[in-house]
Amino acid sequence: MPQEPKFLTADQVLLTTLIVKIAVVALLAIVLVRYHRFRHILLSERRMWPERLVFALSFGIPLSAGVASRLLLNYNAADLSLSGSFVAGLIAGPYAGALVGLMAGLPAAIAHQYIALPFAVGCGFAGGGLRELCPKEAIWHFSPFVFTTLHTRAWRMIRLQVDWQVVLVLAPVGLELIRQALGHRWPSRIFILGSTSPWLSVVVIIATVICVATPIKIWNNARIEHKLHEQEKLLLAARIDALSSQINPHFLFNTLTSIASLIRSDPETARLVINKLSNILRRLLRSQDHFVTLREELESVDEYLDIEVVRFGSNLVVDKHISPDTLDMIVPSMILQPLVENSIKHGLSPKVGGGRITLRSLRENGHAVIEVEDDGLGMPATGREPTEGTGIGLANVTERLRVIYGTNYHLKLTSEPGRGTCVRIEIPEFATPDLLST
Repeated sequence: MPQEPKFLTADQVLLTTLIVKIAVVALLAIVLVRYHRFRHILLSERRMWPERLVFALSFGIPLSAGVASRLLLNYNAADLSLSGSFVAGLIAGPYAGALVGLMAGLPAAIAHQYIALPFAVGCGFAGGGLRELCPKEAIWHFSPFVFTTLHTRAWRMIRLQVDWQVVLVLAPVGLELIRQALGHRWPSRIFILGSTSPWLSVVVIIATVICVATPIKIWNNARIEHKLHEQEKLLLAARIDALSSQINPHFLFNTLTSIASLIRSDPETARLVINKLSNILRRLLRSQDHFVTLREELESVDEYLDIEVVRFGSNLVVDKHISPDTLDMIVPSMILQPLVENSIKHGLSPKVGGGRITLRSLRENGHAVIEVEDDGLGMPATGREPTEGTGIGLANVTERLRVIYGTNYHLKLTSEPGRGTCVRIEIPEFATPDLLST
């Protein structure tokens, strides 16, 4: 026996419309916050007129389209003229709210719903006026979950303690009550979601408050995420600065120790080393960049090697096998000098008769590969990461690589006793971490 089709009752249609309405305003808020310029506007409380105009147009055009879809398609859930205008005023000020209200109410006015236009503009001014009175952080703390603590907040209001969350709830409640009154007095002049029972009228009012609170909650989450991202950038930059500051004093201490040993035995050589050291320090003071090209980094190493050649004389030989297409690659600053210093101090200095250092660079599988190799005494352990026994230089460079590029990037050290040591760095080609970009 065929079943008769089931239709929703008027109350069920109203509840469904309210649920879809909340979903529509949430979707609109999510879509808008994905745009960089709109998100940038939310981050600052002091907005110039061009920014307010962008905000009003970005928010007002979709609201106007929603009212038009209600008129043309009978899609009642898309009409967000009250909540949208009020939110615009609350976030961007009274004039931006009035402009959004004008855009949202214009299609209704064209359809002879003449009260809708001044009412929407008034909602925008109401939100903007409340913005001028209310602390800005209280606005951003407004969320749909305010109902869970409303009873305690209302009790504070009774005790004459101003709670702005209650005020933010009462404002859209009052506007919705005014709209309902106007709709019942002039049914064809303004659109309302009518209800057949008192409890459904309460649900309509609650839905209006949620439609106001939902975009604010979504946008505030985006603001918090951005602030956390900025804090992470600052923390990472500070950590890299701290690691870099470990390298420079370490290098300076070793060089000054060498100068001290030369002052009595060879004053002229000591004077030459001091001049070379002053050139290096002058370059370090001029540049505070976290990243440089490999060309600049090699120039820095050359200045350091000038000092070491003075100390070791012809016993120190430096070979370079630098691929020309790697010279403009981006590398962390002061990343090679500690490696060269480590090779000289731990590999060549204890060796009788000096030795050779070889610098290599090439591209390999989308990575920049840099190697520093010496033919010194070597170390007993092979294929391990730098530890405390290898000195502060290698451990510092390893930590910098991990901080900048992630845990998968670190020094690869291979050594053979009596044959020498090779330190290999692999970093993403041309990659400068986004966390340090400004």
